[in-house]
Amino acid sequence: MNSSADLAPVLRFLKKLAKNNDRAWFEANREEYETARARFEDFVAALIIEISEFHDLGGVEPKHCLFRIHRDVRFSKDKSPYKTAMAASIGAGGRKSKGFPYYIHVQPGDQSVVAGGCYDATTEQLNRWRTAVVRNAAPVKKIIGAKDFIAAFGGLSGEKLVKAPRGYPADHPELDLLRLKQIIVMHELSDEDIVSPTIVRKSVGAFKTMKPFLDYLGSIL
Repeated sequence: MNSSADLAPVLRFLKKLAKNNDRAWFEANREEYETARARFEDFVAALIIEISEFHDLGGVEPKHCLFRIHRDVRFSKDKSPYKTAMAASIGAGGRKSKGFPYYIHVQPGDQSVVAGGCYDATTEQLNRWRTAVVRNAAPVKKIIGAKDFIAAFGGLSGEKLVKAPRGYPADHPELDLLRLKQIIVMHELSDEDIVSPTIVRKSVGAFKTMKPFLDYLGSIL
């Protein structure tokens, strides 16, 4: 893998933005923002090249994957106009993908992650997930129990119900899987990871490891 990325300008800009989250400062520092965004877009381009080696992304381009830095403040008490992270959703359709794309989130303070799965699950999707788990949990347990999967993600992440979902016994042997409200995997990245010359390889390695899980979700949801 020859792809590389320089994300140091991204972290530098985002650190400053977190302390100066207003339009006047942003406009005064727009040139630095444009540089940071260009570096992040280069990073996403490198990821697309490498991911395409093992997953058909449908010819998606970086610009289709990047999320806007502007926040939607219409229904939020926090009126800060800008996100203090840069993120992208890499899959066929980019950020508008109807499947389960690969997600990258870069944020200073060791808050960066690579992730994937069903984050905003609908009631129908949760019902399908639970039906599949009850019918035969072996396929997904084999995937999430693999050594490389555990090393990368530890297990499944996401919010869970406090109790068993309605209609399922409290002593069900797969209760931990049934309680999930978000069916996701997540690998945390430190700031040191982000500025390392190996960040593309590290991110792609995590994405490749999560692919069987995303394929499984696609087959049942």
